[in-house]
Amino acid sequence: MGRIRHIFMVGIGGAGMSGIAEVLAGLGYTVTGSDRAESAVVARLRSLGITVHIGHEAEHIAGADVLVVSAAVPEDNPERTAARQQRIPVVPRAEMLAELMRYRFGIAVAGTHGKTTTTSLIAAILGEAGEDPTFVIGGLLNQAGANAALGEGQFLVVEADESDASFLHLQPMMALVTNIEADHMEHYEGDMSRYVQAFNGFLHNLPFYGPAVMCLDDKGVRDLIPELSRQVVTYGRHADADYRLDNY
Repeated sequence: MGRIRHIFMVGIGGAGMSGIAEVLAGLGYTVTGSDRAESAVVARLRSLGITVHIGHEAEHIAGADVLVVSAAVPEDNPERTAARQQRIPVVPRAEMLAELMRYRFGIAVAGTHGKTTTTSLIAAILGEAGEDPTFVIGGLLNQAGANAALGEGQFLVVEADESDASFLHLQPMMALVTNIEADHMEHYEGDMSRYVQAFNGFLHNLPFYGPAVMCLDDKGVRDLIPELSRQVVTYGRHADADYRLDNY
């Protein structure tokens, strides 16, 4: 993003957007944004020097080099409309997250349930191991008191969102899937096979040497594993898991 200096984020107060905003600001970019209402997250962003407008107006994007939008932002949003008229690139949240991932060893956590907890655990473990990871999580990491942080280490740990298939933008070096159950079916036209294939595509964004870490306790995960042409490492209570939890 050599020519990009000013990044405007629509819906900046959202769980996923605010974390990216914090990391971008930490990297030295000018980050501004807008949200529908005041919140504790908006207050925190302002404390970091990020300008946040309440409400959506075309003039808010003045000087922006790129507009980042969450999935909840409609096409007729005034800031989004103004960006198109001014030929300012408009990119989804996951695409900006993927851009950040280019500069770190990316670890992406996906799954119908347990993403936030698992992502938080990985970030906390890496932190305790002295790796000082960068992380972007959908919830608060207690040790850091935030849902995102820019670390000095090589790892970037992120929560990957399957709800609208935006995790297909990500190209991590390692991925973990907790489980695969019917959810967000409105995006997949009620077709469970499309939902499963989205996970397949996400995992095949890994490099050929990148491991897919899969919870063998989940039937949806077990059914997907034979379709993968990537290294698979399994975990869970299942008797066949590579890393098995006993006596819990």
